[in-house]
Amino acid sequence: MKLSTSLVAVKKITCNTPRSNFLHEKIEQAAQQILAVEGLINPIVVRKTGLQAYEVIQGDFEYYAAARAREINLKLGEMVSVYIVDEENQEVLLEQIKIFRSSDEYAGNSNLTSYELSNDVNSDKIISTFTRMFANLESRFEQITQQLVESAKEKMRLESEIKEIKARLTDKMTPLEVFNQSDMVQLTKKLINTGISEGEAKKKAEAIISVRDRQENQKFLSLNNVVEKVKLKRGKRQEKAIGEKKMLQIIDIWSE
Repeated sequence: MKLSTSLVAVKKITCNTPRSNFLHEKIEQAAQQILAVEGLINPIVVRKTGLQAYEVIQGDFEYYAAARAREINLKLGEMVSVYIVDEENQEVLLEQIKIFRSSDEYAGNSNLTSYELSNDVNSDKIISTFTRMFANLESRFEQITQQLVESAKEKMRLESEIKEIKARLTDKMTPLEVFNQSDMVQLTKKLINTGISEGEAKKKAEAIISVRDRQENQKFLSLNNVVEKVKLKRGKRQEKAIGEKKMLQIIDIWSE
């Protein structure tokens, strides 16, 4: 019986060991090396599960490296070298795996137990496997956290820019547009800029918006509309929130 490798399409191979058992950086590095020489120096050991379907027995890391190589370059990474276990060579191949591939670097191959190799995996190897797995998960968690922080910063920056743009647009509005489009905070600020006290500006802004919302299309038709329709209650009497003289002053200040 002569042992030889076969070329198998990577997409026809499945692996039961989680990819998270291995560091992303190591897989990426190995994939690049596979593409550089257009081959795998350490063939994967597989068994047939169907007509053209295979399952990894040994070489989980190599499988994930080959799969990544295929993602990077489909043409160069389409096929991978494997040893196919069958009834004729199963005993010999499994014995070689025990002898030649039982070092710590293969401790991550959890499906070896299906082929009676679990006795060779001692507690140190199990600890090493979980250490690598958690280190990989921690690394990915840190990357995700950093991405979320950067995303939050970007969101805050955009919100700040939007507020600044809105403020600039408000400054460039005509007086009538200010009365028709400003919210409570914006209108109060604009009124304060005309010399009205903060408390009085809030009352006038609230009255203006209240009357505006009752108008057709929720808009004043003219500045005279604002003068005539918006009233403030002063004791038992009502007076204009914005008198004619004040409106002329507002026009001058807001039009600068």
